[in-house]
Amino acid sequence: MPTGFDWVPIVAIVMGTLTVLVPLSLVTLRFAIKPIAEAVAHMRSSGAAQEELAIMRQRLSLLEQQFAGIETEVERIAEAQDFQAELLNPGRKD
Repeated sequence: MPTGFDWVPIVAIVMGTLTVLVPLSLVTLRFAIKPIAEAVAHMRSSGAAQEELAIMRQRLSLLEQQFAGIETEVERIAEAQDFQAELLNPGRKD
């Protein structure tokens, strides 16, 4: 009757499995962490990002001004059309 437990096969299986799984998990982890690390590095180079943000704000401000100008022109065109319609049909009231 054996008195001790034979650990050699269990240790061999665990070590053999870890020999394959550890490098595989490290490669997978590298590809998973790479985009995060690049994003952090990009955020740290905030000098270029701040300049880019200022340019985008300026462009947005110009677009808002142009939109306000277009809105004013559309209102004027609508008033001119109403006036012209009133001139063509003087007896009709809306």
